[in-house]
Amino acid sequence: MNKLEALYTEHGQSPWLDNLRRDWLRNGHLAELVNTGVRGVTSNPTIFAKAIAGEDDYDEQFESLISSMSVEDAYWELVIDDIVHALEVLGVVHHASHGTDGFVSLEVAPALAHDTDATVKSALALHDRIDTPNLLVKVPATAEGVPAVRQLIAQGKSINVTLIFGLSRHDEVMEAYLSGLEAYAAAGHNDLSSVASVASFFVSRVDTEIDRRLETLAGRDNGEPEILALRGKAAVAQAQEAYQHFMATFSGPRWEALAAKGAQVQRPLWASTSTKNPAYSDLLYVDPLIGPDTVNTMPEGTLEAFSDHGTPARTVDRDPSAAAALLARLEEVGIDLADVGSTLEDEGVHSFAKSFDELIQTLSDKAATFGRDQR
Repeated sequence: MNKLEALYTEHGQSPWLDNLRRDWLRNGHLAELVNTGVRGVTSNPTIFAKAIAGEDDYDEQFESLISSMSVEDAYWELVIDDIVHALEVLGVVHHASHGTDGFVSLEVAPALAHDTDATVKSALALHDRIDTPNLLVKVPATAEGVPAVRQLIAQGKSINVTLIFGLSRHDEVMEAYLSGLEAYAAAGHNDLSSVASVASFFVSRVDTEIDRRLETLAGRDNGEPEILALRGKAAVAQAQEAYQHFMATFSGPRWEALAAKGAQVQRPLWASTSTKNPAYSDLLYVDPLIGPDTVNTMPEGTLEAFSDHGTPARTVDRDPSAAAALLARLEEVGIDLADVGSTLEDEGVHSFAKSFDELIQTLSDKAATFGRDQR
């Protein structure tokens, strides 16, 4: 048994791949990763922007598509083609896990992040078009996205709730899932087992933002060494605290009533898990966040690093009091964790929208080289 397999079989964590490329689908590389223990795939607009702009594997299909549709519609055709093939590769995992794993995620258009009704409509359309049980449509956890999540769960749709950066938003997301399940059951659905959801809690970006703020505080505070010593610790502590919230939410009479009808827990998914600061361990956002009913979605480099020198061991709830104390200390020195979450949410939505817009422009330029003027 390799280390990725041990994560799941011994510690209940599913390692997913945070990337998708057409050449990996064609040359069998994704299938190889699944055979070594990868149990799901996540994608986002930035991932597709890099793949489509950086590979010529899409050119032939794109040239054919733009003869009869807009560039943006052609983009969705390209993306959905990749997602469908990835779903086929992961289908064996989904079947073997009895519908609890083997998912592939596809995000609604970034421009919809602050439009509840449009998000619901788009997510339903994607689920209708890709009518496969292991599809997770990604919905951002904005103030407008959370009620969309509830509506979609209430209609029995499986959702990956993304761009979660703080504990309060995570609590809202879990509530949306539970109330959505209750509404679905109230509508006459007595088997809830086909509805799946993950709550994508971002980690490395939290340290990037908080480290910046700590360095600013230390520059004007006599307690500089003590403040600087807090760098690189916030993200893991907050994720560990989020796991405590998860455990509390998915227990007790309310949850037990849903579980009796086959409901799945909404697993925390640790996202943005590649280390951004070279001074930190390359597994800073993997080794300390291992535990039952969790997912860690990693880029290939991080998967390889864990396979080489990671430590499969239950760590996410090893010392919850220390995590809580660390978060309290950050607040004491002047770090507003709620503001950090809000800032990162805005940046995340903007970043994905920017990637999407840049890709559409790249495709428009490519269409022009094919002799088409597509807008």
